[in-house]
Amino acid sequence: MIRTQIQLTEGQAAQLKKVASLRHISMAELIRQSINITVKSENIVDMDERMKRAIATAGRFRSGIKDLSEKHDKHLSEAFGQ
Repeated sequence: MIRTQIQLTEGQAAQLKKVASLRHISMAELIRQSINITVKSENIVDMDERMKRAIATAGRFRSGIKDLSEKHDKHLSEAFGQ
């Protein structure tokens, strides 16, 4: 683990102590759990995972347009009315 230092207001520290005590865990563990929840809620996806998802998606949908790969710019401009 990496040791770090943060500054809390007196109110925040008191609330953390109370919640940590109720859960029978340390304040540090409560902060680590809170960070995990925050990071997961942001849904950060690394580049390797993005590539895997893109590759898995490729070819799964059909447009019915036979020259789409050759004239994609033309079809996009038509679709967006330009």
